[in-house]
Amino acid sequence: MLIPVLLFLVGLVFLIKGGDWFVDGATGIARRFHLPELLIGATVVSIGTTLPEVMVSATSAWSGRGEIAYGNAIGSVICNTALIAAITVAIRPGKVDPKTLRLPVAFFFTAAAIYAGIAYTTGDFSQITGFILLGMFVVYMTATVWQMKKAPSPAAHSKVQEENSSTLMDIVMLIAGAALIAVGANLLVENGTLIAEALGVPQSVIALTFVALGTSLPELVTAITSLAKGHGALSLGNVIGANLFNLVLVSGVSITLAPFSIPQNSTIAGYNASLVLDIPVMLLVMGLLTLPALFRGKLSRIQGIVLLLIYAAFCAVQFTL
Repeated sequence: MLIPVLLFLVGLVFLIKGGDWFVDGATGIARRFHLPELLIGATVVSIGTTLPEVMVSATSAWSGRGEIAYGNAIGSVICNTALIAAITVAIRPGKVDPKTLRLPVAFFFTAAAIYAGIAYTTGDFSQITGFILLGMFVVYMTATVWQMKKAPSPAAHSKVQEENSSTLMDIVMLIAGAALIAVGANLLVENGTLIAEALGVPQSVIALTFVALGTSLPELVTAITSLAKGHGALSLGNVIGANLFNLVLVSGVSITLAPFSIPQNSTIAGYNASLVLDIPVMLLVMGLLTLPALFRGKLSRIQGIVLLLIYAAFCAVQFTL
């Protein structure tokens, strides 16, 4: 037990330092190319912080543990929204540009509709589904690049800021930060899962809570680091983009490599717990986070508090099933 605990702590250190480099590199790129931080967060940063989910889910599906791949994708969306974004909003609510938010939100709910439709009808995720989801990822990235080209340039920054960094250094920090985050998250998930299993926690619960939280730690580290550095828009964009990528990229890769069926591990009132609890909670928390921002153009502290309460209740129910 001592070695898993030590490796768990090493992973935590890697995550913290990697998050620091990653945010500095991403904001440097956004500033240098005059791109909105929300868009950078929803694309470049989101891909980097979603790498742990891709690795964990793809490996799990390939090894025949579809419940881990499925639970990790759904659980990560819930964790990203009701814990990570909730913390960001509760600490520092602010204004949001609805125009920048519309594209990733529209793609997320489209992917969620496909995902939920299959779960509630056949319950079998085939390779065709995987190809459709991966196709959505390609279309989203293409549309986002097009949106970036048309985005208005922000106000010019001081010459001192420009002189203190270079494009190459920003890219190096972004890549190095992503690498540390990926390695750190992997150490946390693998060793944390060993610790949880030693304590007798069921595999299905580990997938929806512990693994989901572990693979979402890059988003959490990025959110906290972004807040500390005053880049709240980067944090929000990262969470929304990561949620979309969990459905179209993480699930797309996993399903394409090894198709699987919706898990049947636990029930609520005689019905599959995933259909009664997991998917509805995923849609609920994303709606609570994004819809008020789209219509009002700002986030409120009460949103963050409500989302945190929902996450606490969700985890409590998971451990009682």
